[in-house]
Amino acid sequence: MFNRNTLLILVAALAAGLGLWAAQVAFAPRQGTAPVVEATAAPPAAAVDRAQLKAVRLYPQHRVLPAFALQQSDGTPLTNDELRGHWTVVFLGFTHCPDVCPTTLSDLAQAQKAWQDLPADRQPRVLFVSVDPERDTPQKTGEYAAYFHPATLAATVPEPALQDFASSLGLVYMKVAGIDGDYTMDHSTGLVVIDPQGRQAGLIRAPLVPADIAADLALLARDAP
Repeated sequence: MFNRNTLLILVAALAAGLGLWAAQVAFAPRQGTAPVVEATAAPPAAAVDRAQLKAVRLYPQHRVLPAFALQQSDGTPLTNDELRGHWTVVFLGFTHCPDVCPTTLSDLAQAQKAWQDLPADRQPRVLFVSVDPERDTPQKTGEYAAYFHPATLAATVPEPALQDFASSLGLVYMKVAGIDGDYTMDHSTGLVVIDPQGRQAGLIRAPLVPADIAADLALLARDAP
């Protein structure tokens, strides 16, 4: 368990790391590889007035996600195809998380309740991915996420596939040893926004305001389906 100073340092480091990553995504391709943005694609959600968005920061260009296959609680794989057709908010966490994870999922649940009046084919979704597959089985991950809202997608996968998935989103996590052989997980707190074509489109950063998240995703679902 962290003391206060350790937690503050971790939060600051993660925030700085995410800021650097976001800038790299926005302005430069990776060295030594072909650009992963779609060369002929228009900026994401071009029909949306970005000035209306309060929580979601849209990137100048989409980023195509590499192929992935996570494991859902019902035994089925969660692949890129599962994220197509809806706007999706992705959050990394773990079921033993003492504060950030339950708070974030509670905030997202408030947004999910606001989306229930939208047509089913336009409702945004939330995906919770556990970064602690040693303790969080797919079933346990699903049960944990459903406690906050039954519509939440939930999955995990053993290493190295989990690390590959997180890295493709620009998110980080690490195992931190505790006392008596116990451990906790440090992880990014930012939320990644995936568009209906299954591409990375933006980011939501703390502090989270459920009403703003709900309004932004509803606007995107309406004007950029």
